[in-house]
Amino acid sequence: MTRNLRSDALDNRQRILEAARTIFATDGMDVPMREIARRAGVGPATLYRRFPTKQALATEAFAEQMDACHVIVDEGLADPDPWHGLCLVIEKLCELHARDRGYTTAFTTAFPHAVDLAAKREAALASLAELSRRAKSTGHLRSDFVLDDLILILMANGGLHATSTHARVAASRRFAALAIQAFRA
Repeated sequence: MTRNLRSDALDNRQRILEAARTIFATDGMDVPMREIARRAGVGPATLYRRFPTKQALATEAFAEQMDACHVIVDEGLADPDPWHGLCLVIEKLCELHARDRGYTTAFTTAFPHAVDLAAKREAALASLAELSRRAKSTGHLRSDFVLDDLILILMANGGLHATSTHARVAASRRFAALAIQAFRA
């Protein structure tokens, strides 16, 4: 933001972002902007003044998750055992995505017009490609593994349905373990 906002405008902005994060996490990205405005307690005009598109809102709402994703990938890259690092990344990314269904959609599609999110996504994918290359060189990762396999896992993980976040995370952990077994050389 290039200028300082009044305190009420800043409060509205925060409420919009909180509502968007909550709704995107539970209901995914298909929720109408009017519903986000309603849950934030603001009018649609206020929402659109701050976030003219859903892509702009998602980019801002998922900035924290994107940062968390980068921390996870960096942690995997820092592991002296690339296979262990890749397994850690798969487990943690699946859990991160299970906790927030909307983020999975945002990450796997990287809204083409959301430049910030797309650029961060590409940087994370480049790091994941390096990690997978290292894991292949140790002989632990299947030689036919491609980065799209990991994207497929995240998309499938995003499709897990459960009655609670806790149950979805438990299912995600099991799913990640099965994926890791499938990726093992």
